[in-house]
Amino acid sequence: MTDQTATESQHWIVYPIGSKPEWPKAVLLGIQQYLTMFGATVLIPFIIGGAIGLPGEQMALLISTIFFASGLCTLIQQSVLGNKLPIIQGGTFSFLGPTFAIIGMVAAKGVSGDMPLWQLQIQEISAAIMIAALVEIVLGYTGAIGYIKKIISPVVIGPTIAMIGLALFGIGAPFMAGNWIISLITLIALIVYSQVLSHKSKIFMLFPVLLAIATGWIVAALGTVMGLIPEGNPAYVQAGLIASAPWISFMPMMPFKWGFPDFGSATLWAGVLGMLAGYLASVIESIGDYYACARISEAPVPTSKMISRGIGAEGIGCFIAGILQTCNGTTSYSENIGSIGLTKVASRRVVICGAIVMLFIPIIGKFGALLASLPMPVVGAMFVGLFGMIASVGLSNLQIVNLNNSRNLFIIGLSFFCGLSVPFWFTAHVDAGTGQIVSGAISWGQQGEFINVIGNIFQAILSTGMAVTAIVGILLDNTLPGATRAERGLEVWESEASDEAWEKAEAEWAALEEGEMRPV
Repeated sequence: MTDQTATESQHWIVYPIGSKPEWPKAVLLGIQQYLTMFGATVLIPFIIGGAIGLPGEQMALLISTIFFASGLCTLIQQSVLGNKLPIIQGGTFSFLGPTFAIIGMVAAKGVSGDMPLWQLQIQEISAAIMIAALVEIVLGYTGAIGYIKKIISPVVIGPTIAMIGLALFGIGAPFMAGNWIISLITLIALIVYSQVLSHKSKIFMLFPVLLAIATGWIVAALGTVMGLIPEGNPAYVQAGLIASAPWISFMPMMPFKWGFPDFGSATLWAGVLGMLAGYLASVIESIGDYYACARISEAPVPTSKMISRGIGAEGIGCFIAGILQTCNGTTSYSENIGSIGLTKVASRRVVICGAIVMLFIPIIGKFGALLASLPMPVVGAMFVGLFGMIASVGLSNLQIVNLNNSRNLFIIGLSFFCGLSVPFWFTAHVDAGTGQIVSGAISWGQQGEFINVIGNIFQAILSTGMAVTAIVGILLDNTLPGATRAERGLEVWESEASDEAWEKAEAEWAALEEGEMRPV
């Protein structure tokens, strides 16, 4: 075996970042990428819409709008304005706490005039998102956020990335429990397609997620038609959604469709401060996603410039989300990273194709309704597989860390435990409808408006597992003695995080011909 062949055999990504799959294949692969984040994208507007009492037809419009924003913001991240990592942009749970706080403050003010309360709440949420987004844009494009890389080592980033997957353990099984038969069929299909049949066929190697979703979907549809799955069961396929949906609707792309934001509101700036906390949690999560995405894509470590551009692009995306009134911001999607690991596809072209499809799906109402009929037990099975892969990617960063060093082990263990334990307390004691703590020693709302704002800031941060893990890890890793730079993995890491390393990688990818797959 030649040295070149030996080097090629070490690869496991068949379509690296700069590769160019054939366009029809790229479109299918792009749709597959977006299907992995479908559940979370739909769940966010359902949570917010339920909290503000959004009418049914407006709920459908909100879902379509957040999908359109996801596609648009992903294209921005893939442009010269972003970091060009193959990562999808979409809504984030980090903004839910501040959003609930704004909903409560607007409700407390009451309604003056004929405008429904929910419409006023959307307007003020949009204003807070837009103003806070300007801060993220400045932090990103001035390079200020890139300096955070100086205080991050593999000792920190390993647990932080792993927490992306582990912190969402509460989503997988509860979704699957809606119908264990359908979810287990889907999960078993994913395992067989991605880990067994992928070695025998390129179809299964490239499309295991899409095929597993299709398998679960078809079985659920057959069960629905045969009467084995009753209406109301989470696995019930709602064919009526497709029949009642319009063919064409341009409303999702309309700015300020629910009215222009009131930037003069008395409670606006309190909402902005709370939203900035959501942005902070989102930024920490995104930085972890960048490292995870690069790692799983067999790319060099992201540079400070790439991190800065990525956060700046997310700020632009959040500003656009405020204009479109998604009631949420935008951030990097972890599900997409797990999908790269299972499909072995990290191509920018694939992500761009998926984003373009997402621009059209909300406009073609029938297609969007078809996706809306995807049973949640199928989504839950996907989450189990994808989030588990992300956790593994995080742990793989520790292979360049000296794990025989007790200091490193202490930091890793404590970071993990705090990241799981602290958010668990907040989640268990927070009312899902109001975002307020309902038991325990703390009650923000009873301490005055200022304390309420500050409380919601801490709540947004401390209820995010990744944020807690990162904060604990950064503090300990940069203060505790007992490990050299080499033992912390910094020497290897820094040699990979350079413009030269990226130029070399981009040259290698550019040498691949149209449709060429890299041997694995």
